[in-house]
Formats: sequence, structure tokens, C-alpha cells
Amino acid sequence: MIPFYLVSMGLLAKPSLYLSDFFECNRSRYYDALTQVRVSNDLIHWVRFFLNGVAQTATKGREVFGQILTLRTEVEQSVLTMGKRAPSARLALNLLYRKPIIEATDLEQALKVSTPTANSLINALIDKQIVVEITGQQRSRVYSFDRYINLFVS
Repeated sequence: MIPFYLVSMGLLAKPSLYLSDFFECNRSRYYDALTQVRVSNDLIHWVRFFLNGVAQTATKGREVFGQILTLRTEVEQSVLTMGKRAPSARLALNLLYRKPIIEATDLEQALKVSTPTANSLINALIDKQIVVEITGQQRSRVYSFDRYINLFVS
């Protein structure tokens, strides 16, 4: 609710400041701060805790965004070396940023390509270490853009 309030007040353009993770990681301090307000009417303690959370969350968000830009540049450079597959691979990358866990059928539908073309493109992305197969199966395989996903894991 806090990010939506900040958006409604014009302090954020989008609800991109997610404090829930900060509150979860600092659960005991969170409850202590709330107790201080309830028991001692110490709102300053809560405000300091909250603003510290905003600062840490914003800093982490900025760092992750920088890492995404670095990864994007690196992966784009890798895709440019794929010759005639490069345009399709760039479209596949756009899909992977929106949906970092995919199946071949996702590429077929999004890129409007045949099954063999989608599988060939996935194999090329595996060779470039952009995606990894995560099921270990021969059929209904699922692929993950792990390097991207890992940027969001604390």
C-alpha cells in the first residue's frame, strides 16, 4: 500500500519501491518500531525506521537496475555474434526480460516461428549461456534466464 500511496502523492512515478522485503528482513525491528509508537507514542522511532527502509530499498533498486543494464549490454553483444539468428535472438531476449522462465512454445508463439526454429534458437541461447534448461527432461523442457533472475534474489 505504501508504494501506491507514494505514487498517488506524486512522489513515485511507478510503484517500484517495494518495502515488504525490507520489513520482512527486519521483522523484529519492524515490530519494535510499531510497539514504540503504540506504547510510548514514539512516532519518531517509526519514521526513522521507515525512512531507513526507503533509503536501503531505493539503493538496492538502483544497484539492481545498474546490474540489469550491464547484463543487458553483455547479452546483447553476445547475441550480435549469432549471424542470421541475431534478430530473432533479440526478440527472444525481449521475451526473456518479461518472462525469464520459458518453454519452446513460448518462443514459437511470441516470435511466430516453427517448432524447429524455436528449438534451434533455444539451443543457440544455451550455447551462449543466456538460458539454461532446468527440468532435465527430454520433453516439455523449461528454460531459465538464470543470470537475470539471480539479480533479484537477495
